[in-house]
Amino acid sequence: MNKKIKAPFKKEEAALLKAGDYVLITGTIYTARDAAHKRMEEALDRGEELPLDIKSNIIYYMGPSPAREGRPIGSAGPTTASRMDKYTPRLLDLGMGAMIGKGKRSQEVIDGIIRNGSVYFAAVGGAGALLSKRILSSEVIAYEDLGTEAIRKLEVEDFPVVVVIDSKGNNLYETAILEYSR
Repeated sequence: MNKKIKAPFKKEEAALLKAGDYVLITGTIYTARDAAHKRMEEALDRGEELPLDIKSNIIYYMGPSPAREGRPIGSAGPTTASRMDKYTPRLLDLGMGAMIGKGKRSQEVIDGIIRNGSVYFAAVGGAGALLSKRILSSEVIAYEDLGTEAIRKLEVEDFPVVVVIDSKGNNLYETAILEYSR
């Protein structure tokens, strides 16, 4: 059974999600990849504000392909999340609600998820064309010079993800291996 959440979402809602849950996200999420994360880190180091309010928001690690005529965005598949691991604990400590990507996370990120009651979702890699159909609008809000790595504000409806690491640190990548081994 799919769970439905509205984005941005509160820590109380994150606490109800469990590793392995299928979730449909509706609302506003943001994209940011390696270069955007580096710029946000540099801005924070200079004492500047981030170009978006990170509190309770979801960051999708994705850089889209060009949009086809009549579509708000091109293929929109997830990027490997571990590339953002060196920046993520700080963003979690600033209140980031969740992340969407693919692949494993470092122990520092898992610790940050637990410490802040956040969630790590996975989107299906290789399904970018299908995922883009759940995106209603896309607007570059920062770092336009980065092209596909610019920060975008997305409006999504029933965007499908799976909870990989829940707010208690339960990790689907680990539990699935144990379950399969039985």
